[in-house]
Amino acid sequence: MATSVRAERAGSPPPAAPPSSPGSRPRRSNPGGLRSTLYRWDIKAIPYVFIAPFFLTFAAFGLFPLLYTGWLSLNRVELGGDPTWKGLENYTDLATSEFFWNALLNTFTIGVISTVPQLLMALGLAHLLNYKLRGRGFFRVAILAPYATSIAAATLVFAQLFNTDYGMINSMLGWIGFDPVDWESSKWPAQIAISVIVTWRWTGYNALIYLAAMQAVPQDLYEAASLDGASRWRQFISVTIPSIRPTILFTIIVSTIGATQLFGEPMLYGGSLGISGGSGNQFQTLSLLMYEKGWMTGALGQASAIAWVMLLMLLLIGGVQALVSRRDRTKPRG
Repeated sequence: MATSVRAERAGSPPPAAPPSSPGSRPRRSNPGGLRSTLYRWDIKAIPYVFIAPFFLTFAAFGLFPLLYTGWLSLNRVELGGDPTWKGLENYTDLATSEFFWNALLNTFTIGVISTVPQLLMALGLAHLLNYKLRGRGFFRVAILAPYATSIAAATLVFAQLFNTDYGMINSMLGWIGFDPVDWESSKWPAQIAISVIVTWRWTGYNALIYLAAMQAVPQDLYEAASLDGASRWRQFISVTIPSIRPTILFTIIVSTIGATQLFGEPMLYGGSLGISGGSGNQFQTLSLLMYEKGWMTGALGQASAIAWVMLLMLLLIGGVQALVSRRDRTKPRG
């Protein structure tokens, strides 16, 4: 009997596990634990930690001054005084101010007579440097030297060259029979002199930008144009210019923005009268007018309104660039 009972027990299946309660859940293994959680947080958070310094710096030195200046432009604020709410009065005062319209016109004219020759000469220099010239590496570095020169040094040198009494420019004009030109008190001569300074400083910089764009143009296009009998000038007009058109548009926009913010050259060129743009405001730009309103007369509200008008102008220029670029991208290629 004992033997049959043991055999019967040995062949019987194992006893079933007790049934679990309805509310209990099976335990799952947690191989990573705290380390796995920290790893997941590290993957998600570290990129934001890396870019946080930029956004914090921008918020402190970019966004906050922008918003604060916009608030000041809606108030009457004197240096050391409390702001008084004026709404859009500062902007309406600008619309009726002859000084504002004079500064706006000066900014436009100086921008045109400095940007157009500058970009044309930069295109020509880049075209010459694009060929295999002897010592072209030296010339590429040399044309960037004016850009590396400080604004103060360059402006003071040109102020001596354009001096009405003993400047070299008037001396050269006298050698060929012309009367001396008043390069400081006359409107157009003063604006031309300032434009020469701007052109001298930025031509080489734009030439290097154009040169980099020209070197990216496929040589097959030039070879095909050469086989068709196109001269170098025709290749430049029909191949180079269309190929670097986006770069040309970029330099036009950047140069226009720089002309809108022109400040150092006219202020240093005018000497003691530089802030007011000369004795008759003949070369006062928007930046100079903003500085004069804010720090010479103490009208921070009006200065802030001028700053926001300049910002809206720059946004308008950027919008025009975006529209032109979009039209070029969607334009069918023939």
